Amino acid sequence: MNSTDLADSSAVSRAKRRIGHKLGPWAVFFKGFVQHPVMVGSIIPSSRFTINRMLARTDWDRCRLFVEYGPGVGTFCQPVLDRLRPDGALIVIDTNPLYIDYLNRTIHDPRFTAVLGSAADVEKIVRDHGHDGADYVLSGLPFSTLPDGVGPAIVDATHRVLNSGGAFLVYQFSAAARDFMAKRFNRIDSDFEPLNILPCKLFWGHKD
Repeated sequence: MNSTDLADSSAVSRAKRRIGHKLGPWAVFFKGFVQHPVMVGSIIPSSRFTINRMLARTDWDRCRLFVEYGPGVGTFCQPVLDRLRPDGALIVIDTNPLYIDYLNRTIHDPRFTAVLGSAADVEKIVRDHGHDGADYVLSGLPFSTLPDGVGPAIVDATHRVLNSGGAFLVYQFSAAARDFMAKRFNRIDSDFEPLNILPCKLFWGHKD
């Protein structure tokens, strides 16, 4: 590579950094989608309408540990932290180091922990961070496109890690997640949020 090639490469790198800085979380989210489209539920983060409707049924007074699978760039993280009690905790789990790095750089709250790992290992992750169980688990993972066996493993682990009276909160574009949930959760509430790209199906699986 000659000096002209190096200069061109450096210019391209600087341009990419400037674009990424201007776009902020959108650039990070899109890059993560391109890297792992099967593990990211959407090319666009959830709308505020989906966030508010999804979290509206949570009993925040009793919530000591809230867990999220696939937080991406943290679309739900700050809304959860805004509602979470002062002595509560939020643990988010993602398999993409790009998202975990971004969250650790942008969220500065002592109640927040970002973990690089699989949602199927939620029980170990929760224990390793000093908790016996979770009160609520939120997931936007695309159950319909997960590798074979991963969806059922995540649902089973989630049911085990939830405290009695807790709930598994799921938002999806299809009803596939409900089929997985129904094998472990006897009571599932459903709703729909049209003001999202794409319109979103919402499910709450209760551990009575």
